[in-house]
Amino acid sequence: MGNPKAFLTIPRQEAGYRPVHDRINDYGEVEQTLNTSERKLQASRCMDCGVPFCHWACPLGNRPPEFQDALYKGKWKEAYEILSLTNDFPEFTGRVCPALCEKSCVLKLTIDAPVTIREDECAVVEAAFREGYVQPQAIERNGKRVAVIGSGPSGLSAANQLNKKGYEVTVFEKDEYIGGLLRFGIPNFKLNKAIIDRRIAVMEAEGVTFRTNTEIDVTHLPEGFDAYCICTGTPQARDLAIPGRELKGIHLAMEMLAQQNRVLAGQTFGDAERITAKGKHVLVIGGGDTGSDCIGTSHRQGALDVTQIEIMPKPPVGHNPATPWPQWPVVLKTSSSHEEGCTRRWCLNSKRFIGTEDGHVCGVEVEEVEWTPAPDGGRPVMKPTGRTEVIQADLVLLAMGFLRPQQPEFPENVFVAGDAATGASLVVRCIASGRKAASDIDQYLKR
Repeated sequence: MGNPKAFLTIPRQEAGYRPVHDRINDYGEVEQTLNTSERKLQASRCMDCGVPFCHWACPLGNRPPEFQDALYKGKWKEAYEILSLTNDFPEFTGRVCPALCEKSCVLKLTIDAPVTIREDECAVVEAAFREGYVQPQAIERNGKRVAVIGSGPSGLSAANQLNKKGYEVTVFEKDEYIGGLLRFGIPNFKLNKAIIDRRIAVMEAEGVTFRTNTEIDVTHLPEGFDAYCICTGTPQARDLAIPGRELKGIHLAMEMLAQQNRVLAGQTFGDAERITAKGKHVLVIGGGDTGSDCIGTSHRQGALDVTQIEIMPKPPVGHNPATPWPQWPVVLKTSSSHEEGCTRRWCLNSKRFIGTEDGHVCGVEVEEVEWTPAPDGGRPVMKPTGRTEVIQADLVLLAMGFLRPQQPEFPENVFVAGDAATGASLVVRCIASGRKAASDIDQYLKR
């Protein structure tokens, strides 16, 4: 390493977010960037550990010490080449990954100040595009064809890897734009959609064929392909079947998020179908990342106020002795959207939706619950307390996760990747799954 003791003198510095009063007025990316000198200093904090746990923690097997060293030395092209060996789309993970690598960084485990791996990764790939290091490559074809069904992160990574191996790849997408979850599930203030378009243009120039508005029945796959990769994600969101669910103003989170992204892409919707938080009291049910995205979107649409409720207990702040490393640290996460204003509450179970005379939701009755450890050490047991209240709400957004899809029995030349195989997961895991599926398809077709 160029400076093996930098971690002793250089503190962790995050780029941070744009000011709240500025960012809630638009859908531009909220995260800022450091200048080149500051970014190189942050990269210098990587210690080149004898046992780099960041390698192990990353589903893609990224190699942070290697690209951090190149970045610190100003070798941006080399840093990108190292990064792209393991990650097809660092511009995506550099923006939306929860950075499992940082949770296992030795500096995290010792002084709670990990290297800014995710931000450094994003800086490297942005420099690569800016300086022209990312160029379409001429690829020799092997005469075989593969169909990829779905263009989310797993589908795109499978297509990218198969294309580079010489296969003629066609990606089928049921929606009007390429990107799947990246396009419709993640708000623009976290991932500008021009970032997706930029990568798609490179893949098209390298020979990948994309067909939008083409819904494929996976039990009747298109003919003419030697193998297939099913990357259809988790389309079924978990619903909340309690009294009053039929009231107007209650929506699955993805209905709102996807529509807002379409509006930003130039599409228009009539008043009857438009889902908007403007001038409304918003209640988000579900405490995960999707719920957080609903909060940020509601603010930008002009909500009067936003409340988020979660059935599970409030996690501890900073450190959780119940989830020591190498487990994922279950601690309180405060996102950029939470910082913009939100009442957050825990241990609340939704009992029924309350409506007005004209059939529109106006509130939700909730009950406090308590959680006790299970005798067998499994999932904690929920105990109702009988203490109920009504939370006012003109718009209710259900963000309680997704149901794992049930796949049919496929022929041996059909492979499944990403959320379609595992249920809802992380973008980085989906990219890794797509890469693995591409490798399996390659081995199968070479038999």
